[in-house]
Amino acid sequence: MQKTTIHIKNMVCPRCVAAVEDTLSKMKITFSTVTLGKAEIEDENIDYNLLDSELKNIGFELINTNNLQIIEQVKSIIISFIHHSENEQLKNNFSEYISNKLNYDYSYLSKLFSEKENTTIEKYIILQKIEKVKELISYNELSFSEIAYKLNYNSTAYLSKQFKDITGLTLSEYKKSDDKQRNTLDKV
Repeated sequence: MQKTTIHIKNMVCPRCVAAVEDTLSKMKITFSTVTLGKAEIEDENIDYNLLDSELKNIGFELINTNNLQIIEQVKSIIISFIHHSENEQLKNNFSEYISNKLNYDYSYLSKLFSEKENTTIEKYIILQKIEKVKELISYNELSFSEIAYKLNYNSTAYLSKQFKDITGLTLSEYKKSDDKQRNTLDKV
């Protein structure tokens, strides 16, 4: 059997992986791996329209163009690093990290992302980091300086400024608020 990689939009967490695995199993589609944004399947007369329909029922969809696949890979790399890698520190900057992971020149990735998403990769990274900050604040386990360090900020002051620019609230105001609104990662 020939293996095919399918690319799937809106996968942002381990539960998403489990949901896609469940859908593939229910459709009796043999797969070897499912990771954020893609799955390795056995290409055995699959009705891709039906698969896409089933995925849409649970909030995902197939990505059919190469450019959209690349954009989804960029998002998956960012989400995975920010939300799912414990205490990993960047050895270089995000642009090099993403470029090395995908083996594309960063200027190409940046231009493609901006054209299709109407925002920059840098802004997307900031928005994901702010969502992670909100999550960490809600756990009430880390100080603001520990959160800043964990998310590779040079200082708590810089994190505070960025947080206020995006949310309109200071870190302390957000922590004290009763209505700690967070966005789902696929909506960021």
